[in-house]
Amino acid sequence: MTIATVPLFHAMSVWAVAFESQFHWTRTQLGFALAFTRIEGGFMGPVEGYLVDKVGTRRMVMVGMIILGLGFLFFGRVQNLWMFYVAYLLMALGQGLGSWVPIMTLLNNWFQRRRATAISRANVISRLGALLLVPGLAWLMDPLHDRLGWSWTATGLGIFALAVAIPVSRLIRNRPQDYGLQPDGDSPPQTSAQSKPAAAVDTVAGDTAARESRSNREPNGGDFTAVQALKTPAFWLIALGHGFTSMALLAIMAHLGLLIKDQGFELQTTAWVVTVYTMVAMVFQLVGGYVGDRMPIRLALFGFTSIQAAAVVVLTVSHTMPTFYLFAVMFGVGFGGRNPLTVSIRGEYFGRASFGKILGLSTVPMNVLLLISSPMAGYLRDVQGSYTVAFLILAGLNFLGGICFLLAAKPRLAAAPPGAGQAAFSLP
Repeated sequence: MTIATVPLFHAMSVWAVAFESQFHWTRTQLGFALAFTRIEGGFMGPVEGYLVDKVGTRRMVMVGMIILGLGFLFFGRVQNLWMFYVAYLLMALGQGLGSWVPIMTLLNNWFQRRRATAISRANVISRLGALLLVPGLAWLMDPLHDRLGWSWTATGLGIFALAVAIPVSRLIRNRPQDYGLQPDGDSPPQTSAQSKPAAAVDTVAGDTAARESRSNREPNGGDFTAVQALKTPAFWLIALGHGFTSMALLAIMAHLGLLIKDQGFELQTTAWVVTVYTMVAMVFQLVGGYVGDRMPIRLALFGFTSIQAAAVVVLTVSHTMPTFYLFAVMFGVGFGGRNPLTVSIRGEYFGRASFGKILGLSTVPMNVLLLISSPMAGYLRDVQGSYTVAFLILAGLNFLGGICFLLAAKPRLAAAPPGAGQAAFSLP
């Protein structure tokens, strides 16, 4: 995830400054680059979910990383706007096939009782790369200094992605059941407590108690199919909540460097602001995972997304370094805390059997919203000369996303009536 997401998304502000300096494209034109990645996500999200449930994360990561590497090689040869957009579409295709949906499905397969904690720890490790990569990329391609430049930097990333595609994918294990294991390290179902040594009985009892305490967090212990999930209000509220809260994130990834440049600061300043919110987000990934496993997850999501919305307001009025760093700290708290929970809530609500398909389908309404955010911010900046109105709108939508999470009550599968071919369900 570090290789696939950090250079493409977290470093987008750095790329945007470098490309504006060389090609003098408008902010609207630059903003469309990330919008085109959402076109890919909207069309390919359900396909990615189906494929990961069908062939597993290992193969998806290998294929995705190869496509991503080829995309970065093409990115390094960009000479005009259409090549810029095609390169971003190609890189987004590789990232989508080999990163978020497959990896989140993998984690959901391996962890159940402490799902949010597991996802948060994985995200912390993936964000660790951003602490070095974003400042490093900014240093290499800073247009005010004659160093490696954006073209050779992109080429180097492409070569590296191709080199590690097969070795990294070979380390991945799709599901615990493939190896005679169970999620959370539990014993296989056929193994009874009587067959275990006496010393293990207490451990079995503890595992059983933990499973029972978790059962009230799972929908009657059952797994929703993709069709059943689509019929629940929770599916749509979660997708809309995730989309509204990610609109601000995507616009910040595209325009933060340009906004800071408008205030008279150099490119390296953007890299340090990104580093600060990444460091804070790493800590609060763990906090979010801990909180999400110990309180109603929709309440935790509402709290963290509200903090993220407030951070966007702070960014809107920032003109000095202290206020930019205040934004970075608040944004890291909100974004870091809510990030693992947006995935964990789907696993908690809908189970594991069709998780990849459900997650992939939920990216469709999400990406419709994300398609708007970055071009809108660029257009309003071009028309009005500042990002103020654009980011205030995004802050309001961010808060609306928190309301959607708050309203997303957990769906439950009802017992099938006699003779029914498929389980019905009702909402509490």
